[in-house]
Amino acid sequence: MKHRELFSNLVALPPLFVRLDGRTFHRMAESWNLERPFDTRFAEAMARVSERLISESGLSPDLAFSFSDEISLYFSRLPFNGRVEKLDSVCASFAASVLTIEMKSTQPVSFDARIIHVTHELAPEYLIRRQGEAWRNHLNAYCQHAMMKEGMSRKDAAAFLKGKSSQEMHELAFARGINLAHTPVWQRRGILVKKKIYSVKGFNPKLGKVVESPRSEVVIDRNLPVFASPEGRTLLSSLLFSP
Repeated sequence: MKHRELFSNLVALPPLFVRLDGRTFHRMAESWNLERPFDTRFAEAMARVSERLISESGLSPDLAFSFSDEISLYFSRLPFNGRVEKLDSVCASFAASVLTIEMKSTQPVSFDARIIHVTHELAPEYLIRRQGEAWRNHLNAYCQHAMMKEGMSRKDAAAFLKGKSSQEMHELAFARGINLAHTPVWQRRGILVKKKIYSVKGFNPKLGKVVESPRSEVVIDRNLPVFASPEGRTLLSSLLFSP
């Protein structure tokens, strides 16, 4: 029956992103009693999912960018010899398991996964676009919450906001005492989880002298620049193009 595993030999080539999206998380939000428009507990849980995907999953992505119920993992080298079925299924299942633990959920959690092929030149642009989507999600979350507080249903609030520009949403929120430029940075720009390389000194008995050795740790950055800015592009270059 092995020959009937039609996609088992489908492989991808690096560099690429694997994007994980929470499935029916609007229902999970109700089950977990999440605060609106943003829940710090859930955001921290998603950051820890990203952290453990990098440090504990054995997949070793270079970095993770997360906002809302989405995580984008960047791979410059691929596990499983690039086998698409393995890459998608293990990323999604590991993320679901960790989030279940972090949220102490009694309800099953699931993610879907997709692969986005990029070149080294396109990798920063992908993250710039996802951060732009984080900003739009932030606008919509605050404005929809404001409309619902005024008595609209979720469906009616979504319909009311559909097609409105960023400026219109800014004005709508500002009229209700919400300055969307002063909300927490992680809500506006997402959360980046990355590897940090540092050196430690130690005595090498074979060489008979003190030497420096590289070490790494995984850090969570909740205070990101705008990726499209010069500062943001410099950050992305340092992370995506490092040897």
